[in-house]
Amino acid sequence: MPEKHSELRLLLPRLAVAACIAFGGFAWAQNAEPVSPKLTPKLQDLLRKEMLSVNEASQEILAAMVMGDDERVATLAQRIHDSFILRQSMTPEDKADLMAAVPEDFVEMDRGFHEISAELAQAARAKDRPLQQEHFGRMIDACVACHTRYATNRFSGLAE
Repeated sequence: MPEKHSELRLLLPRLAVAACIAFGGFAWAQNAEPVSPKLTPKLQDLLRKEMLSVNEASQEILAAMVMGDDERVATLAQRIHDSFILRQSMTPEDKADLMAAVPEDFVEMDRGFHEISAELAQAARAKDRPLQQEHFGRMIDACVACHTRYATNRFSGLAE
């Protein structure tokens, strides 16, 4: 019996991610308006780099959660929170171009995503694994919601 309990503990984070993807994307499907084509080539490149960094860290977080490595989860979640590659690399002109290209909701969704990653880091530092799973699920939900609303040109499966 303990072996089955262990298997279930390993499966729970994956199920949470799957549920967030399934339900998070559905809510935003009606309002898709891709942002990337409105960005300058420099901003597109910076956004792509930030998204690749977030994706890599998120995959590592899932692996760390499954292994019970709270310290690694905290480090990675904090890295996501602090990433802001766009903001760190933008000139004042780039910032003006970005604000002209994206709706306020995009900025709010991004801000909310980074806040959730900070909450995940804090839960990991507190070694609160159920709360880590909750925040990680919310983080993935935020990714899917934003991609469904603003990146359907890149993720066509979310446009359905």
